[in-house]
Amino acid sequence: MRNEPRHLSIIGAGLAGALLAILLAKRGWRVQVFERRGDPRIDGYAGGRSINLALAERGLDALRRAGVDAEVLAQAVMMRGRMVHPLAGAAHLQRYGRDDSEVIWSINRGELNITLINAAEAAGVEILFDHALSSVDFDAGIALFKTPENPARRHAFQALLGCDGAGSTLRAEMEKVQPLGSRTESLGHGYKELEIPPGFDGDFQIEPNALHIWPRGRYMCIALPNDERTFTVTLFLPNTGDAPSFATLKTGADARALFARDFADALPLIPRLEEDFERNPTGTLATLYLDRWHLQGRAVLLGDAAHAMVPFHGQGMNCAFEDCVALAEQLPLEVQDFAAAFATYAAERAANARAIQQMALENYLEMRDHVDDADYQLQRALELELARRYPAHFIPRYSMVSFTRLPYALALARGQTQRQLLLEATHNIDSLDAVDWHWLDAQIHERLPPLKMP
Repeated sequence: MRNEPRHLSIIGAGLAGALLAILLAKRGWRVQVFERRGDPRIDGYAGGRSINLALAERGLDALRRAGVDAEVLAQAVMMRGRMVHPLAGAAHLQRYGRDDSEVIWSINRGELNITLINAAEAAGVEILFDHALSSVDFDAGIALFKTPENPARRHAFQALLGCDGAGSTLRAEMEKVQPLGSRTESLGHGYKELEIPPGFDGDFQIEPNALHIWPRGRYMCIALPNDERTFTVTLFLPNTGDAPSFATLKTGADARALFARDFADALPLIPRLEEDFERNPTGTLATLYLDRWHLQGRAVLLGDAAHAMVPFHGQGMNCAFEDCVALAEQLPLEVQDFAAAFATYAAERAANARAIQQMALENYLEMRDHVDDADYQLQRALELELARRYPAHFIPRYSMVSFTRLPYALALARGQTQRQLLLEATHNIDSLDAVDWHWLDAQIHERLPPLKMP
């Protein structure tokens, strides 16, 4: 291998694959990317689920390294917080952070993918579209791809990097050689996408700089802004059971009746509700767990191929981009031992992936059940006050996840300690004026040592 041209083969030209290609090309690698779909710049974007993406600091850091952050942010819409629409009462904004320095960004998946593909090609990456991986001979170092012209195109590889999503073909080929311990746990809930178009004046119909949430206990509706002045609306329901569920909502008329009852202020904003409900597929929500992410030095998995998660913390893409940065750092051009590099990468990322998978599941409960609860709102107010008073000791868990690059595993563990403090400090009180600040000050310093930022 020392005398061969240094090249790496990426499976999948989606978000993670295109970004990883850029990062590796910048390190001097010759990179080829194989994508089963056609070129989205010619054929139009035909991705999987199209839930809008929430871009946060981890993803932004990766985009800065790739040199495309400014171009991406020009396409994004800032979201300051959650605009909560209770069943009764006025909508209100719950900020994500302290001020506009702590925000997240709504970005269209297709636009972002095309931006990254263009940047990858500009960096010298070769992207081969309409190349569907069909099988891999890992011992021989040969991958077979199905193309429109050739049902078995051979490709000799030094290492395969799997960025081909939750239904990864590369992962399936790896498991034929060595079990990876893969298991998928369904959430038991699904989603359906709808749309709020621009108003008659061509502008947003509701507050654009927020993620809108209609929490209703066992189910909810959300809306994220797009740069076309539209909102992507996503209805989350149980798959089965008593109404409402996707088992009981069979027609667009059923959906309209549900919105009239439970999302009345959203109903006038969605003129094609019945059409969208009947035309758009019902998406699935599940978490993918793996015990192993690599096959010695021959193949390794990243992003959804290694750890697909539910979308309720908006971290699936951010986590995948962080994977790309971590793997690229293990692959300087002079690396000789792919097995060691892949093992180091996987050891670093696996615990963090498990942590954000858990937090994503927990955030679903928070979004649908708690955001309009008085106890939650008091604890959230205390969180922000503690962050102001003790910036080195207390960073809200959401802030650790979204506005820093602290390891996810640390955010999870630290967040559990902080959550317990919030529960204890707000027990049997209904305002911040009643907090025992003397006791809480002592507890903060005893239980939360100062944090060091990466």
